Order: sequence, then structure tokens, then C-alpha cells
Amino acid sequence: MKKGCPFGSHRVIEPKGLLPQAANKIDNSTEIYSNEILIDVLTLNIDSASFTQIKESCKNDAEKVKERIIEIVNDKGKMQNPVTGSGGMLIGIVEKIGSEFPHKDLKVGDKIATLVSLSGTPLKINKIKKINLENEQVDIQGKAILFESAIYAILPTDIPEKLALSALDVAGAPAQTSKLVKKGDTVCIIGGGGKSGILCSYQAMKNTREKGKVIVAEHSVENAKRIKELNLADELIIADATKPLEVYQKVLEKNNGKLCDVTINNVNVPNTEMSSILITKDSGIVYFFSMATSFTKAALGAEGVGKDLTMIIGNGYTKGHADLTLQILRESSEIRNLFEKLYA
Repeated sequence: MKKGCPFGSHRVIEPKGLLPQAANKIDNSTEIYSNEILIDVLTLNIDSASFTQIKESCKNDAEKVKERIIEIVNDKGKMQNPVTGSGGMLIGIVEKIGSEFPHKDLKVGDKIATLVSLSGTPLKINKIKKINLENEQVDIQGKAILFESAIYAILPTDIPEKLALSALDVAGAPAQTSKLVKKGDTVCIIGGGGKSGILCSYQAMKNTREKGKVIVAEHSVENAKRIKELNLADELIIADATKPLEVYQKVLEKNNGKLCDVTINNVNVPNTEMSSILITKDSGIVYFFSMATSFTKAALGAEGVGKDLTMIIGNGYTKGHADLTLQILRESSEIRNLFEKLYA
């Protein structure tokens, strides 16, 4: 059994010299290298921006969405939306472990969630058994490969697997919120009523405590109502994040004419960069978790309005992110119940 590159470059078909995420096509054969594991896949959780784009292009036709997902995987050897560039994650059962796979906590039969993007994960789909257009989850018969550098979480026994999957899919967002938000900060969560937004709002409220302020901006009246019912904001704004001046004015109205210390963007549609930039004070922080973000627009937009900001790319990984996110589900029965209703 051969040993592969720790980062998976041995699986790249074209163009050679790249890593799997950046490659156009990778090898998804199920014969493992000595430092890989083979997973019997149960469910994919497609990235929100990707799933939204596929649904819209298929006019919300479930059969056409299935066909499009299979087409992408057959073409690329992985689930990477060619429009958004993003993927998602999966849950499955460990089927084989290479003799040189370094993580000794894992054994055959363990049920795991991958914490690396499907955009760089070799994947083979034999059949799509079920697709849910409302929660981005796709039940399949298929196999996936994890490299030795990949991260994963063994699924907990106290949280149903699809509930854990729904939360772990966006685990980077609340964990980064925990790192960025300090006591006394004024924080705005743009797109706070979606899955990642709810988790970020919870963590921001926890971090700021009584001396700070959490403002949630939502376009959807239904999502805004959800945030209010969950008591996850000090102030609530109904606004279109693609209209930066509208968001800017409403934040000033809710915050006594002041801008925010930290802004977290969870919106899964394009052209929301300037709303995040305008409402953040000089030397403040903008965290773009959304895969719909154009970092060209963000960089040039901030320059164009003379903003000196720290802008952070939405890395889905930060140390301890899985544990922190699952702990939110344990701490908040309201969020857990909501996620069970919507995603599990």
C-alpha cells in the first residue's frame, strides 16, 4: 500500500501541482493509500451558498438538483460547485483505515463528521436516496476519502447525527465569533436568522454580556421573528444587506449614531460586502463567513470609502470549533429544538 501526500496532492488529476481544493478534477477511486481513510457516506450537507445557487439554477426542482449534484461529482471527483467554488461537509461511517493514518483515536465503525470542505474531498456517489431542499442535506450511497491532514469529529452520542451535522457544517462561525467578540463590544450580525447567524448571535450575546450590544440585521421577516423569539439580539433591524446605505442608516439609528466594533456577515447572497464595511468603525473587525463574499469587492470597497479595517476570511476551521458549536446545542434547548425542527 503506497503512502500519499499528507495534503492529498497525489489525488490531483488536473492541473498537476495543485492541492485538491484548487484542482479541477481529483481521483475519487476507493482504493486507499496507507495514510488515508475510506468513509461509507450517509449524508452530505451542501454549503448554503452552493445549495442556493444550484436550487435557483434548477428552479427548485428536486430531481434536477439531484442530477446537477451527481453531474458535478462525476465531473470533478468531488462536490465543488463550479459557480461558488464551495462544497460543504459529510457524515459517514469509517470503513477502512490506512496503516499509516496518524490519528489513532479513530477505529473502523466510528461515525464521523468531516470538518473539511467537500470542495477538496474525494467523493463518489452511487445513488442519491433523498434530498431536502429546505435544509441542504442530501442522503446518499457513496464513498469518500480523508487525507491525514484532514480534520473530523467523532459524532457525540447525546446529539442526533443530522442535528450535529447541521451545526458542525457552520462550526467555524460561532467559534470565530467567540475569538473576536469581547465584553462590551457592539456587534452586528448580518444574516443573523439563518443557521450560522443564530449560532453567532448566541455566542456574541454570551461574550458581550450586559455591557455590550448585539444588533442583528435580517432581510427575512420570518427570520427576524425567530431571532426575537430566541432573545438573541439587543436590537433588530429589517434591511436588505445588498443595500449598504439602508443598513448603515438603520444601524446608526439603533446604536445612537455609533458604528460597530465587530461585524459578522453570514449572508449567502452576493453583494453584501459594503454593508459590512460601512457599519464597522475604523480599526474594527469584519468577519466574512459567507462563501458568497467577493474579497475583491471587500478590499477595494473598504479602500474606496477610506476604511481602515481588519477583514477576516471565513475560514471554516479554528481550534476547538466543533466542541464549542456542539456545546451551544447542549446549553440552549431553544436553539436545539429549532435546529431539530428545521435541519434534523
